[in-house]
Amino acid sequence: MATSIAGCSTSLRAPSRVCSLHTRKQPRLCTARPVTCRADGDREHYHQAHTLADMLRNCAIGLAAAASVALPATFAPPEVMPTAQAGLLNADPVKNARALLRNALPIQNKPVRTIQVELESISEALRIPGSKSLGPIAKSVRKAENTLGKERQRIVEAFAPDKKEAGMAALANLDRSFAEFDKIIESGDKQEVPIKQQEVLGYVGQVEEAMVKGFPFTVPSQYANLPQLKGRATIDMKIRLKETRLNGVTGGTMKIVVDGYNAPVTAGNFVDLVQRQFYDGMEIQRADGFVVQTGDPDGDAEGFVDPKTGEIRRIPFEIMVQGDKEPVYEENLEDSGRFNEQPVLPFNAYGTLALARAEFDTNSGSSQVFFLLKESELTPTGSNLLDGRYAVFGYVTEGQDLLQEMQVGDLIESAKVVDGLEYLQEPASA
Repeated sequence: MATSIAGCSTSLRAPSRVCSLHTRKQPRLCTARPVTCRADGDREHYHQAHTLADMLRNCAIGLAAAASVALPATFAPPEVMPTAQAGLLNADPVKNARALLRNALPIQNKPVRTIQVELESISEALRIPGSKSLGPIAKSVRKAENTLGKERQRIVEAFAPDKKEAGMAALANLDRSFAEFDKIIESGDKQEVPIKQQEVLGYVGQVEEAMVKGFPFTVPSQYANLPQLKGRATIDMKIRLKETRLNGVTGGTMKIVVDGYNAPVTAGNFVDLVQRQFYDGMEIQRADGFVVQTGDPDGDAEGFVDPKTGEIRRIPFEIMVQGDKEPVYEENLEDSGRFNEQPVLPFNAYGTLALARAEFDTNSGSSQVFFLLKESELTPTGSNLLDGRYAVFGYVTEGQDLLQEMQVGDLIESAKVVDGLEYLQEPASA
């Protein structure tokens, strides 16, 4: 059995149960009505009456209406919104996985956030059709450099004592990279701009991570029996396709960053399962143009059976809301009356990683996870009908294109924690 994002159910009056990710052996009906659509989640019989394309067409009208009427785009008040996000209030919603992870860091340092925003704004300048001028790009880089020069001391003072050495090394790399960026702008080589931009932003992210002092909140004691990730971890997931695709792709590796700062229990569970090699050798169990999903073990159990208890390990719903100091547990944002509020980790990026669960049981997640494919009409950025209903805990930061190649039956050869394992905290009972 598998927990999945198996179907859609939406209404202008009642936006609940929208795009449910539930056990694929819980059959649902599929209708042709324009506002309400339900689909069987079984991977062999995903639709009883319609193809996936039919389901998308039938659901699209109702979902778009529900998004515009019942779930308008919202944002946190300026006084609690992270500086980087506040600076982008009037821009398009952030869709880049690395930018979302930078924004989600629990830090409050205006100078470094200003540098981040200026560098991220280069992406918009690069999208101006027919423009060969690097003037706007040069202006953003110059402002970022000036901010670093004037506010370096405030940035250094914000480093956590145990991370100061890493922070200073990141600053040194940032200085060098800025100098190289200036030469690229001087030469007028626009092709090199996005490459250097991402390099510089990578160093900015390292500077920001060096500012995180300890862990920002206390996880409720009732979850002490579950593994927890008190930081961030990076996982390399190696995929082998069962058939060579027309473009010659046979497989590859995705790099996944899981965020324990905002989802310590959900992320901790995933990292623990990776360490147990739970996903090694497991097939992709759903790939339908909406999500790619895996994590359903062989046998009757629909999740990970803890050998110490002989029972399926259940993970409580967990979501950090912008402006909050700790996550919401066991209730999704709709059930808690906060459906218009924005999660810190939204379904904005292609390759967003979240925990699947039973449709009508918020706390039924275990080992099954899904990657969202952002092309779907069901998930418009900024009015996303999955946000607040399913627990995001990470993003694919490299190798996202591999997701569009995956099909049911493709294999996860291995998943390995390559960074951040020291942040995994074992269950108290261990």
